Amino acid sequence: MKKKYLIIIVTIFFFSCGNKKSVLLPEIENAKITEVLDVSPAYIFYNEMQPDSVELNRKNLIITTNWLFNVDKRLTLEQAIPKIKFLQDKKRNAEIHKNENAKNYYTCNDTSIQNLGFIEFTDVVYQNISLRDYFTDMDRSEKMSVALNVISTNNFSLESSYNEHSDTEVYSNIEDVVNEIKKHYRTEQEFKLYLLFHSKLSFQEYITIKSKIQGIGDDGISIDKNEFIY
Repeated sequence: MKKKYLIIIVTIFFFSCGNKKSVLLPEIENAKITEVLDVSPAYIFYNEMQPDSVELNRKNLIITTNWLFNVDKRLTLEQAIPKIKFLQDKKRNAEIHKNENAKNYYTCNDTSIQNLGFIEFTDVVYQNISLRDYFTDMDRSEKMSVALNVISTNNFSLESSYNEHSDTEVYSNIEDVVNEIKKHYRTEQEFKLYLLFHSKLSFQEYITIKSKIQGIGDDGISIDKNEFIY
């Protein structure tokens, strides 16, 4: 029964006015969250018939519930993030019946358990400015910052900056990046990790990276809530 449930859910089909739509969920392994209660779903479709290949369905969202974002893994961040930000703003700016405890999650297919897994992103703020523009001069001079720039799933740069000194390393896989961060920056009290993602990354690639680095916080490393899409 569990596998049958998975097949129905992971590829979500809609039939409207004779047209079939589907959402192919991104895949992850060993999700930290495997159950979310009191939910409302939103769907961001990959639609080849639309000029920008993306379509949003949010008819069933209830402001007081946890929101599940079902985003098609074929979309690029350039396509998906504006729709995601639109929904985030709708919930954050709600004045009536607002529930401060309601969270936002990305719905994924957890292949390790053959069922759904979820990644919370309630506090994430997507920025479309550069990290350099985001920082003030005081921020740059007084705090150590480490920026992980995700260009693709096999091209990463890790830049550390402190008091006008900077150092950049390039990596070809995310596991080496994670190990490097844990090894060198865990004891830095003022250290904060900033995440930068290329806008042409697919949503699958984005979720893959997110799932790999979310455990860093368990090791005492602070990940900034801002994520920079460029």
